[in-house]
Amino acid sequence: MNAIEVKNVKKGFGKLEVLKDVTLTVQPGEIYTLLGENGAGKSTLINILTTLSQADAGAVKVMGLDPICDGKHVRRLISLNAQTMTLDENFTGEANLRLIAKLRGVADVDVAIKEMSQRLELSAFIQRKVNTYSGGMRRRLDIAMSLLGSPKLVFLDEPTTGVDPKNRLALWQLIREMRANGQTVFLTTQYLDEADALSDHIAFIHDGRIVKVGTPAEIKRQVTTTYSLKVAEVQRDEATNLLKNAAIAFTQRESEFELDEIAAKQGLPILLANGIQVQHFNLNETKLETVFLNLMQQEVNHANH
Repeated sequence: MNAIEVKNVKKGFGKLEVLKDVTLTVQPGEIYTLLGENGAGKSTLINILTTLSQADAGAVKVMGLDPICDGKHVRRLISLNAQTMTLDENFTGEANLRLIAKLRGVADVDVAIKEMSQRLELSAFIQRKVNTYSGGMRRRLDIAMSLLGSPKLVFLDEPTTGVDPKNRLALWQLIREMRANGQTVFLTTQYLDEADALSDHIAFIHDGRIVKVGTPAEIKRQVTTTYSLKVAEVQRDEATNLLKNAAIAFTQRESEFELDEIAAKQGLPILLANGIQVQHFNLNETKLETVFLNLMQQEVNHANH
């Protein structure tokens, strides 16, 4: 059984089409990231999956259940950490956790609160009222509330937005631990490095449509592989002329050359055969940012035609 199945889902608000035809599948125990710009439809899809909204068309299954017909059962299996935090500012952090633990039917509330406080480094301020918390402290408490009761499927809607670098890395580690514990994580983010670092699968959503799906490695392999080659400074002009005379395409910055895979295979032997001292020859790591920008440009070009 898949953790999530979405097929041809559409959702609009009045004349505004937010989700235009979304299809995706999430396997149990994976981190699945929905990556897109503001307004692309990420939160709208999460609302549908978590029983807060209903699709206008298409089919949705969450843990094998229909979130509308079996909403009560679905809500027992999932947890949602939304962009808008649901903290009671007049309660202490502990009181907020205790309330959620009781609502979720946690067996030993005191033990669960202690463990979660330690896990998210909340212990130092857990007895203080939330209205004294910083933004990062609030986000960590809000996520702690989402994890009480060990839900099988956790929805994290841009959980690190506005979080400082230290706490952001701590939240990344927590998300990895959730996967290690067998939980499924459905993550939305605008951060390319976050998607690259955490995801088992990534779906790019743009203008209400999924435009690319795959593992980070699979997606990055679809971009042209390039190599960087650096020669000794005194041999820069000679190397440039050798590559030009062999009609090998390259880009150059001082004594460093960038070549695609075919050009690299042709050019490196020529340089070495002519006594050029190659100081390094490296495969350039494709960044997810490159893929994202390429995809967005393709979508713009398609829309203009």
